[in-house]
Amino acid sequence: MARVVITGMGVVSPNGIGREAFCRAVLAGKSGVARIASFDPGNQMVQIAGEVRDFNELDWVEPHERKHVSRVVPLAVAACSEALRDAGFEHEHMSIEEKRDFGVILGTGGGAQEFSEEQYRLWHSGQIRHVSIFSIPSGTMGTQSSEISMRFGFRGMSHVVTSGCTSSTDALGYAFRHIQAGMHSAILVGGVDAPIKPGIMKGYMLLRALTAKWNDAPERASRPFSADRDGFVLSEGAWMFVLEEYEHARARGARIYAEVAGWGSTCEAYHRVRIEENAEEPARAIELAMEEAGITARDVQYVNLHGTSTQLNDRVETRALKLVLDKQAERTPMSALKSQIGHPQGACGAAGVAATLVAMEHGRIPPTINLEQPDPECDLDYVPDVGRVAQIEHAICNCVAFGSKNSALVLRKLAS
Repeated sequence: MARVVITGMGVVSPNGIGREAFCRAVLAGKSGVARIASFDPGNQMVQIAGEVRDFNELDWVEPHERKHVSRVVPLAVAACSEALRDAGFEHEHMSIEEKRDFGVILGTGGGAQEFSEEQYRLWHSGQIRHVSIFSIPSGTMGTQSSEISMRFGFRGMSHVVTSGCTSSTDALGYAFRHIQAGMHSAILVGGVDAPIKPGIMKGYMLLRALTAKWNDAPERASRPFSADRDGFVLSEGAWMFVLEEYEHARARGARIYAEVAGWGSTCEAYHRVRIEENAEEPARAIELAMEEAGITARDVQYVNLHGTSTQLNDRVETRALKLVLDKQAERTPMSALKSQIGHPQGACGAAGVAATLVAMEHGRIPPTINLEQPDPECDLDYVPDVGRVAQIEHAICNCVAFGSKNSALVLRKLAS
């Protein structure tokens, strides 16, 4: 089967807009969590989120369009534009045949859920007489990738993967499979979510998933693997990539970030929101990805963790890595990007891949910030607070989702 490589990356993140800004922030351990600015949280229990600030949506969509699309669209368009430019593709000058060979796969957990909530709020409050005429198509998951395809003229497959928090990891996995099978030479793929709305946040509060202890110190709120963690910080953003068939990338002289070497996906078939304590299925997803990549535990120099900052998830993820890496787990550095940006729902896997590419390119592992007192049951090397120099040839990007889903990717750095 064909080899698959990453040749472009675009980022719109709470801790940095653009690939370079994100890179600097991630390596420095800069938090993007702050008090909510996009609406007045009033006396809401949770007052903080990982919002993308200083982002002008009208730079990416026309004013008349913005009232008919979700916030995920300008976020995704901005990240896609950078990823294409970074990969050296000028979509304006591509032929019809080239555009038919270029697909789009978007991973999202909530998709346009915030758009629907806002439309209903405006209508019920009497601020508008009619909701958007596109409230149905724009409020569905599938049309989010269509928005991307239409803006860049790509006529290949245009799909949305929505599997909860594993959505963008799975989207990358499906893009990997389609290019392996020769269905496309290149695919624009990644994750986007924009869930910072009162109703959505209230839903997570009802699940007791969000931290409510750090409203006065937002940058310290996301605390994966810490003994005093009590929930995650909801966030937003877009992280997009160009995946390309290896020989196709070489023929046009593209810069290659890394090779996608393996993907594994499993389901515990256990519970709507809880994950099983034995950690067998998350471990098996990682194991499947490693088997496809043809590597063993000794070949892994870094793991980008799901690391939500919830009691159960962090504990079980630690257990899963011990199962699959055995004693090597104690010697393998790992870190959790969510400590810096919060949890962007279905986009989190793509965010983790972006952070991993940064680590590979710069030879430095991003830190897990706010890890002041580790949970005794979370006893691996999470690279606390300060980044670390490391040469990374193989890395694992791990994800877990509601509905007992698990997904993992193995990335390989190619020799220059």
